[in-house]
Amino acid sequence: MTKPPSATRRARGPRIVIALAVVVVLALLFGLWGAWQAFAPTSGNPQRQLATQQAELEGLQQQVSTLTRSDQISRDANRELQGTLAERDEEIAALRADVAFYERFVGATEQRKGLTVHELRMQPRTDQGWHYTATLTQSLSREAASVGTMRLSVEGTRDGRLETLEWDQLRQRDDAARVAYSFKYFQQVEGDIVLPPGFQPLRVVVRLEPERGSAVERPFSWADVTPRSAPGA
Repeated sequence: MTKPPSATRRARGPRIVIALAVVVVLALLFGLWGAWQAFAPTSGNPQRQLATQQAELEGLQQQVSTLTRSDQISRDANRELQGTLAERDEEIAALRADVAFYERFVGATEQRKGLTVHELRMQPRTDQGWHYTATLTQSLSREAASVGTMRLSVEGTRDGRLETLEWDQLRQRDDAARVAYSFKYFQQVEGDIVLPPGFQPLRVVVRLEPERGSAVERPFSWADVTPRSAPGA
């Protein structure tokens, strides 16, 4: 039995609607997939890769800058530490020398000695001017103070001839006052002298003239009491 035309059209209507709906849905899905491929952060997206690499580069540059600053800070700190250690070494050496010096007076087994010049140092002031520092000691008499005066003389050459400059010449005045000292164990006395132009010093003699007892003299080589870089050293 053949269906009427109206029934056939009613049966086809829903299928057409479904087919159109499927087409529309597929079109929408295809459009969304294309947009996602174009703008989504995928590994194959060149724009995203460029942005990622740029961020990584900036991060690495920041790390390099931080490490550079840290390295410079470490170098500066190490340099300061080395300088501090060198200063401490010098202080320790000076303290050891002081201890050895004081042991001469407090050591029970140390042989006592009379008045003497323990050390002499000469420091340049000008081309001809010099500053002297003499360390005087005595451990023979610990009860009475050693009192007296000190003066220097300098032996050398000028114009190819030997010459000795006495205290008045070194002080550039007639009857120049001697340097007074008074101590029980030790004392440092200092002052200034002037050498004439063209004079080449070779030896300096320290003379002590105590109020009681005989005078004491001790010669020092000029090279031993002056800095190596000083003129005439």
